[in-house]
Amino acid sequence: MTPPEGDRVARPPIRIVLADDERMVRTALRAILSAEPDLEVAGEAATGAEAVSVVRETRPDVVLMDVRMPEVDGIRATEQILATLDEPPRVVVVTTFENDSYVYDALRAGAAGFLLKRADADTLVQAVRLVAHSDTLLFPAAVRTLAAEHARANPARPAWVARLTEREGEVLRLMATGLTNAETAQRMGVGPATVKTHVASVLAKTGARDRTQAVILAYEAGFMNGR
Repeated sequence: MTPPEGDRVARPPIRIVLADDERMVRTALRAILSAEPDLEVAGEAATGAEAVSVVRETRPDVVLMDVRMPEVDGIRATEQILATLDEPPRVVVVTTFENDSYVYDALRAGAAGFLLKRADADTLVQAVRLVAHSDTLLFPAAVRTLAAEHARANPARPAWVARLTEREGEVLRLMATGLTNAETAQRMGVGPATVKTHVASVLAKTGARDRTQAVILAYEAGFMNGR
């Protein structure tokens, strides 16, 4: 799947690190991604600890992170990468089961989304491009389902909920549906710059690293259910 001509000219390749303890999985991912002119595999890792080291060395844009690996699992590796780099990459967890509690923990830790190992080549490529360059959630319906399944029934109401303005709350709910800033602006009848400001404020007030984490926190707080 080739990107539009303008994207190929205007942007450098998206650099990716593959972290999986199965060599055959890494080989298959490399073959798919390397066939795309706008994607470049910058490195590979077979353990979580190795993933952290390779990411620090290569400074990729995206990491495809297996959630279950020896020594250090994908959750801890994600936490270390996001906590120790000034400009960390976007981490996408690659998993066998979408309702795995490990996946939920990885999203809470700051992963930008998750991808099933059985996904086809087009889905894989589009997912990498989306997390690298887009202002929307990766597979928003799946993220919402996972968040709703793991959210506590009667959560304590965190202080940030009361600090959200009405507009910020509306943006957060639309964010969870997977709308881009432009689509959110059209829905709310405001300019994209205004939405961008609201998104930044939502992230700051919730303490979230990105949209995905903000949505997870909103479900945990009962915000999506009106509590």
